[in-house]
Amino acid sequence: MTTFADDALSRPIAAPRHAEAPLRTLITPRVAPAVERRQLWERRYRRRLWAADTFIVMASAGLAAWIQIEMANVTISDAPWQYGRVFLITVAIWMSLLAMFQTRDRRIVGHGTTEYRRVAHATGMAFGILAIGFVLLQSAGIRMQLLVALPLGMAGIVFGRWVCRQWLSDQRAQGDFISRAVVIGNRADVEYVVRSVHNDSLLGYRVVGVTLDDDPADSLNVEGETIRATGSMHTAATVAAQLGADAVIVASTPEGDTDFLKRLSWQLEGTAAELVLSNPLADVVGPRMSLKPVEGLPLIQVEIPTFEGGRYLTKRLMDIAISAIALVVIGLLTPFIALAIKLEGPGPVFFHQERVGRDGRIFRMHKFRSMTTDAEDARGTLDAINEASGPLFKMKQDPRVTRVGAILRKFSLDELPQFWNVLVGEMSVVGPRPPLPREVMSYDGKVYRRLYIKPGITGLWQISGRSDLSWDDTVRLDLRYVENWSVIGDLVIVWRTIGSVIKARGAY
Repeated sequence: MTTFADDALSRPIAAPRHAEAPLRTLITPRVAPAVERRQLWERRYRRRLWAADTFIVMASAGLAAWIQIEMANVTISDAPWQYGRVFLITVAIWMSLLAMFQTRDRRIVGHGTTEYRRVAHATGMAFGILAIGFVLLQSAGIRMQLLVALPLGMAGIVFGRWVCRQWLSDQRAQGDFISRAVVIGNRADVEYVVRSVHNDSLLGYRVVGVTLDDDPADSLNVEGETIRATGSMHTAATVAAQLGADAVIVASTPEGDTDFLKRLSWQLEGTAAELVLSNPLADVVGPRMSLKPVEGLPLIQVEIPTFEGGRYLTKRLMDIAISAIALVVIGLLTPFIALAIKLEGPGPVFFHQERVGRDGRIFRMHKFRSMTTDAEDARGTLDAINEASGPLFKMKQDPRVTRVGAILRKFSLDELPQFWNVLVGEMSVVGPRPPLPREVMSYDGKVYRRLYIKPGITGLWQISGRSDLSWDDTVRLDLRYVENWSVIGDLVIVWRTIGSVIKARGAY
């Protein structure tokens, strides 16, 4: 018996018009329920972002218009039409630029600094257009928008995005707004990807299944969770459909099969919303990677990192500004901290220790003393009960820490004098953890890369667990920062450090 599909495919190209609709239905992939669920929560989150952006834009532009009306000494009902006109134009241009710069694109919202950069660029462009309008029209209303709405609106939108991210993180902790993912590849690569996904909930993936190329019937145990392998890499699309997954993460491809990814992407049409390729260049992220389209050969370009130039001058200027302001506040706090330290017992208020900075230079790092005066001498008797890995020494209940010192460490107040090290150029506000000379003596080849830039008061290690991190995790985060840091990224780390300090997670 010949089916309609067989009959249609055997006809000449110029098929009858009445056959076009059913033929298209047969060959066009339908959207699976898993993809529809994902699209639904993505639309809900984008609507939330749009509502927050609209409110902040209208509020900041409206405030600027109101200030201008007050300065003109007229009532709102008698206000010249130009103020209302400027308000509407500002809102229209601002919201249009936020849309044109794709600040609510599903690929960037909720994770990373790209979202914040796009918001900043869109806002800057919008007010650049308004500034040109001011020069051409000399409108007083535009001037107030530039002076008031720009800084308030920029800060408001970024803060609104941060609030939305926190809400999204809470939802994902409850199992909502999550992409169900299947990871495929060989065992080692799949384990790496699954562990990375488990350790970073902000990625928004929940691994619901794996497919192992080397042993299809085996299972995987990651972070105490057992995940049974299903199918083979060539049936990944079927496995994704069976498990209700809307994403397939390719940890590695079959050896010698150059067309595997192309075939897989065709098979996933309608079944999954995205195909994710794991980056074999570990810890290379952000602007350093770009896609260079070449006819028939798409190439991924990776910029080789440099450790000097204009970006580092900007970082230094930011360090000077932040440390100068911080030292003023620290100067007010120091008498009270010093009094608390002195009341507990004799000894100096400050503790000075040699640390290794950029290019292996030794400098004296300053801290408020949080341990007994004989802490360095007593260190040797505690090596046997060291709770840290590698060359680090950490104890959750270190007997050398004083009662006042425990409070200082809990909220990182003992680190405040290091802003002087930042001001004089020995440290940076954000950077790798400053190592001891004896730690550096045990470094292998790659760990020396931590010394390519100045150590920091805070860094990725500070916002990712602090003292709870293992030596390998600390090194991994430091090396990632060394190669991929950015000014926007530094500001995000500083902001997140405030939350980590308040929560006091991993502080001892």
